[in-house]
Amino acid sequence: MNSINDVASAFEILSERQTNSPEGLTKRNTTTVEVLDSRLEENDTPPKNFWEKVLRFVEVKQHHASATRRSESIVESFLYNDDLAPVEAKRRVWTWKQFVFFWISGSFNVNSWQISATGLQLGLNWWQTWICIWIGYIAVALFVVVGSRVGNFYHISFPISSRISFGIYFSLWIVLNRVVMACVWYSVQTYIGSQTVQLMLMSIFGTDLDTRIHNTMNTPNITTFGFMCFMLFWGAQLPVLWFPPHTLRYLFALKSIISPFAAFGFLIWTLKKSHGNLALGSLTEVHPSGAILGWNFIRSIMSALDNFSTLILNAPDFSRFSTTKRSSIYSQLFILPLMYAIISIIGILVTSAAYTMYGVNYWSPLDVLAQFLNHYTSGNRAGVFLISFAFGIAQLGTNIASNSISAGTDMTALLPKFINIRRGSYICAAISLAICPWNLMASSSKFTTALAAYAVFLSSIAGVVAADYYVVRKGLIRLQHCYTNHRSTLYMYGSRYGTNWRAVVAYVVGIVPNFPGFIGSVGPTVPIGAMRVYYLNYFVGYLVSFLVYSALCYYWPVAGMPEGVGYFDFSRWFERWIEVEDFAEQRRRFELMGYEDADFEDDSSASMVIVGNKEKV
Repeated sequence: MNSINDVASAFEILSERQTNSPEGLTKRNTTTVEVLDSRLEENDTPPKNFWEKVLRFVEVKQHHASATRRSESIVESFLYNDDLAPVEAKRRVWTWKQFVFFWISGSFNVNSWQISATGLQLGLNWWQTWICIWIGYIAVALFVVVGSRVGNFYHISFPISSRISFGIYFSLWIVLNRVVMACVWYSVQTYIGSQTVQLMLMSIFGTDLDTRIHNTMNTPNITTFGFMCFMLFWGAQLPVLWFPPHTLRYLFALKSIISPFAAFGFLIWTLKKSHGNLALGSLTEVHPSGAILGWNFIRSIMSALDNFSTLILNAPDFSRFSTTKRSSIYSQLFILPLMYAIISIIGILVTSAAYTMYGVNYWSPLDVLAQFLNHYTSGNRAGVFLISFAFGIAQLGTNIASNSISAGTDMTALLPKFINIRRGSYICAAISLAICPWNLMASSSKFTTALAAYAVFLSSIAGVVAADYYVVRKGLIRLQHCYTNHRSTLYMYGSRYGTNWRAVVAYVVGIVPNFPGFIGSVGPTVPIGAMRVYYLNYFVGYLVSFLVYSALCYYWPVAGMPEGVGYFDFSRWFERWIEVEDFAEQRRRFELMGYEDADFEDDSSASMVIVGNKEKV
């Protein structure tokens, strides 16, 4: 029997002993753990053939245990690995300033301009569009803060927080949803970044560069020149993927300095070119009124939430690096809507000024920059190059922060034996090549349809996670139970399948109200009522899944709920700041001996809990 099977057998035997003889577990001590680990290391046999050598070479070596030379099984590494372990103090380096820099850098990108122009594309005037932006991003900030707290206090990422509500194994499906969305978004943001490369090259070599390079692409949405720029920007991101997430605060700080100068410079330049003339009314041929105007107002608000549906889910991926209890709370709550309102008003004014000059309602600032190059003077060429370069840096930072890190973190939950955050980020980059984002970005209507489609599925996940943390558990989390598949533990939900059926039902029910409108958005005709429900997609999915899950847990309670507290009694809150410096050792004792060092302490709780018989000692 090889060492991998030895490990699996040892864990299986010990878990059986834990269940059958809980009294004997209290007699085990850490010396037994050390002997067991040493024996496993000594029995670690060398590879027997070429393919075993290859597997040993590509597998991720974990360093959280004392036995670092031996291989871990796929299940063992899935349950606990370096990338998904709670973040210890030395890596918790994000103060409130880093979160401010993060959202300053995150807001100043081309995609934010395009979202702000959604209202103008729907026939709203400038001030109606800006009100929509404020309302939308205030709602976004609230959802982000709600999603951040579990990471802030317990230092865990989204893949682990999803285990708490959905179960250890069903969380794989939830994480897979997030991985798909992250890969799609990475591809879209890369394509937007490639358009900045096009402008830089055309400002140097001429505006006819796209025709001088022979087009061999069999699609109307991209040329050979455009695809070449896509690959250039795609390749420029690869070196940045190498760095660990907690070190990227320097990139966010740099981007937060460069991007605002470029954005305000672009605004001033455009206003000067238009001689201060702005088109302040509707920029479309159709001027909506009455109910149509009202629903277009709602759709403009929802574009902000649809744009953030992925980031709301993976908020713990960043908040887990917080240095204090409040690092990720108030900083995000205030800076996020403020910065997106600022960048949005810049985008609205640039679009309005460009309309007076060219008579076109541009939804992307890069289209306006391209118009500037039609007057091919040295000043225009230099200005377009510098602003495009700054926008390219902004796109790179946004793509790394919002998509590659999220995809990498989530992939470590899918196959951590061979994937860590760094490798997951590179896999995300590879997958992005097959998505063909130029088809999604062919028009603003296709883009907003894609955004809304994502929100349908992700909003119901977020609603379940929030209901579980705030209503059902009231902030009470047992960290040791998040990293084990023992059937008697809390988040296996009493089954070897590790699935919380209440969460699955609430997740599916949350999708149902939006699904007819989703079908209607891609072609078939559906009733107007279904479409209007769909226009409220994120609110509907979140609220329905939140209420359904809360109701199911009221009638069929889950294990791990606070004892002696009424279901609707929110006067007591059990969320605590947890220190995890010795978490690997605590988890090893938990797996081998069946008891946990209590993560939660109050006047009525003890310092130790026996898993097998749930007895407090």
